[in-house]
Amino acid sequence: MERIAIVSDIHGNMTAWTAVLADMRHRGITRIFCLGDLVGKGPNPEACLDSVRANCEVVVRGNWDELVAKRQEGLHFEWHADRLGQERLSYLSSLPFSCHFRLSGRSIRLVHASAVSVYHRVQPWDSIEERLGMFAPIAASIEELEQEVPDVVGYGDVHNVYLQHISGKVLFNVGSVGNPLDIPEASYCILEGADLTMEPFGEKTSPSDAAFNIQFIRVPYRIEEEVQIALNSGAPDMDLYINEIRTGVYRGIKK
Repeated sequence: MERIAIVSDIHGNMTAWTAVLADMRHRGITRIFCLGDLVGKGPNPEACLDSVRANCEVVVRGNWDELVAKRQEGLHFEWHADRLGQERLSYLSSLPFSCHFRLSGRSIRLVHASAVSVYHRVQPWDSIEERLGMFAPIAASIEELEQEVPDVVGYGDVHNVYLQHISGKVLFNVGSVGNPLDIPEASYCILEGADLTMEPFGEKTSPSDAAFNIQFIRVPYRIEEEVQIALNSGAPDMDLYINEIRTGVYRGIKK
């Protein structure tokens, strides 16, 4: 069986990311896919980005990655862009919108926020129509038009872990490594299945008899250690960031 760790929304929190990597090593997991927002909010954008590049097989683009890469106007974006430097910003700009593969006969799509854009947010309590839109073809203006509707869609962005079965399909959110907004513990998930292939398109095949599993993991980390790093960093909006990582409650930093 193949096991793939899916992570998202590290947000410059190297303390949480280090704890998650250690948990993966303990479980013997070597394949990691990242759903974006490597940077923004937290005080260590460059360390997190470099570590993701070194450890993650697949990385898709998040909204914060895009805003920082294009130096969106605003002190917060500019501070992170200055820390990263041009080579890292070019890397963020080059990240793909989505990732597609098959596992245990299922067609799986991974995106940061939705099939529409990195800014279109979908919450677990949104309408059925909105959530089913996660399975719609990705617009040709974003990347090559898909020929197949996925069976499973995973994403990040909203920083809340959940899994739903909708009209015979599976929609899940991996939560956030560095800025969880449900409980103050880092989160990621593990996909487990057989016959992984990164070429999901072509003639539709019936699901295999192999097992398929989605497991959610919560990892406690040294939050107060991250608080001290944030306080010493000189980064903007650290009061909001510190409140969020301590409480797991959204306090106003744009996600």
